[in-house]
Parts: sequence; C-alpha cells; structure tokens
Amino acid sequence: MGDLLLVRHGETEWSASGQHTSFTDLPLTQRGEEQAKSLAPLLARRTYALALTSPLARAVRTAELAGLTGTAVEPNLHEWNYGAYEGITTVEIHRTRPHWDLWLHGVPPGGEDRPGESPAEVGERADRVLARVDAALQNSTGDVILVAHGHFLRVLTARRLGLSPAEGRLFQLATGTVGRLSTEHGHPVIAEWNTRP
Repeated sequence: MGDLLLVRHGETEWSASGQHTSFTDLPLTQRGEEQAKSLAPLLARRTYALALTSPLARAVRTAELAGLTGTAVEPNLHEWNYGAYEGITTVEIHRTRPHWDLWLHGVPPGGEDRPGESPAEVGERADRVLARVDAALQNSTGDVILVAHGHFLRVLTARRLGLSPAEGRLFQLATGTVGRLSTEHGHPVIAEWNTRP
C-alpha cells in the first residue's frame, strides 16, 4: 500500500500576514510560486494512484507548478470556513476574545455565504476525503497526494491518526511543504513533516 502525501499550497499575501483565508481566492505570491516549483523534484520521484486538489486557485496553481498532472478537484479539500473571521488575524480576534482558540471554539457565522465551521464539521469533511483516499490506496500500489490548505490538512492528519479534529493543533504545517503519512505495523504514522527539497 502506498503513502498519503499532503502538500500545503505556496504562500499567499494573507498566509504571509496571518489572515484567515478560506473562500477568499488569493493567488500565490512570487515566493509562493517559487515554493511550489521547488516541490517538483521531491514529488516527481513517486507514482500516484490519485492526485486531488482543493478547488481554490492557490492549491490548483501549486499542483501545476509542482509538476502534478492528472489532478482532480475535490470540493471537500476546501480550507476551514472561517465565517466572520475571514481576512482577520488571530491577534485581531484576541483583542475582543482574548481566550479564543480556533481548535476549541470554531468561528462565528459570517452570513449566509460564510456560515463558518466547527472543528467537528471540518473533521467530517476530512473523513470523507480519507474514505476516498483509502479506496484509492487499497486498489493500487501508488501513493495518493492531496494539495490543499494548512488548517484543513492538519485536521485531516489528526483524523488519519485516529485523533479528534481539534488535535490538528499539534501539527503546524508551513506553506509550500510536504507531509507524508504512512503505516508502521499496520498503524498510521507521520513519516515526514514540513519537508522541503
């Protein structure tokens, strides 16, 4: 059975400034494009049974620049819906909610088009992605690669390891990096994390 590779998209203006970015479809910065291109040699060494991207342009572009072909868009790979906190930094949120923690409290709704998500809701999406991943891994000797977003991939990692969605807080994931989830003695493990060429 192959491994599960997780690619966080390259830097955007808001990832650099720490602003929460879910539905705001920002392009990669020049640095983000360079980060994505630098992943190509690392990813080219593997054979993929399935390659999926978030529907957002920053993830799709990262996949393209990293040399991935034949990718399919998976809507469930979308970043955490930050609701009313879209575009706002944690520092700004702490001015009015000093003890707020995304992993424990989720976000308040931001209107009909931005309802926000709780950690459990993000975990449910991650579980749907993992069901698709497992089907691909069981029917192939290749790997599966997901190109998506920091907070979502952290939740997905927690779920893969049998942890609650909130335990994603333990897995900081930098822009333009790769994580590799594998198995050891039949149990899911982190084999590599925040890898850059």
